[in-house]
Amino acid sequence: MSSDSEFVQRVDGAVYETEEPVLYAVADGIATLTLNRPTVNNAQNSQMTYALDDAFRRAVNDDEVKVIVLRGNGKHFSAGHDIGTPGRDINKSFDRASLWWDHTNKPGGEYLYAREQEVYLGMCRRWRELPKPTIAMVQGACVAGGLMLAWVCDLIVASDDAFFQDPVVRMGIPGVEYFAHPYELNPRIAKEFLFTGDRMSAERAYQMGMVNRLYSRDELHAGTYALAAAIAKQPRMGLALTKQAINHVEDLQGKRTAMDAVFAWHHFAHSHNELLSGDKLGGYDAKAMIEANKNAAGERR
Repeated sequence: MSSDSEFVQRVDGAVYETEEPVLYAVADGIATLTLNRPTVNNAQNSQMTYALDDAFRRAVNDDEVKVIVLRGNGKHFSAGHDIGTPGRDINKSFDRASLWWDHTNKPGGEYLYAREQEVYLGMCRRWRELPKPTIAMVQGACVAGGLMLAWVCDLIVASDDAFFQDPVVRMGIPGVEYFAHPYELNPRIAKEFLFTGDRMSAERAYQMGMVNRLYSRDELHAGTYALAAAIAKQPRMGLALTKQAINHVEDLQGKRTAMDAVFAWHHFAHSHNELLSGDKLGGYDAKAMIEANKNAAGERR
């Protein structure tokens, strides 16, 4: 097993900086799942996504676990999908968690459509529906794919220096694959959030009802685990049924069917980008997105 400072060369060309992209621990009825790629701000490659799926399954199967906390190691919760680190492993096959086929040898739009049905939309929906309460503990950046991880959790607790952002409209794409924006935010606020691609402060996210509780960075851990401990006192079945009931109401409001439609438009955007530029992301990688964010922020000052 490698340390975080070592790189492991994979047959698909990806270079992993760690063999443990998700850390797992249990104490006092609370399972802690820690995103563990701090050197790349917890960007989500497939290695991490499948490890997170395994960790959620492990927590569900442990009768001692009543509550699950999802957190990020380092300065940021998650900078989103991995679109430019040495560990980007989009071409690698994994043992799939759903019945979608392997994407790696598929042509055209089928390549990304099959992959994202599995690792983005499918996994996020499964994590949202797991029967134990989940809490996202967010510090620093929660960007694009990071939003998806926070939004599948039942509660979000954030540090007051955290920020939320979905800048992918810049790529011509109508938001990330798990399209929960108008359910997490008022529809007009969701439009502003996507149209501008601006950062939303934790304070405003709290005002919008997207964040449950705010703490200073120093108090974030204690505040999150105090909340988890209070929930862990409730009966397991009562928590599961309550979660199922509220998720059901969201789905009656159209959340699932709306997400299916936007996922299709998302993949039309990928195909449109490729026809225009030869690149599914419209020519953007991680470095280009960071530079575009800086330029946009400067223009709005």
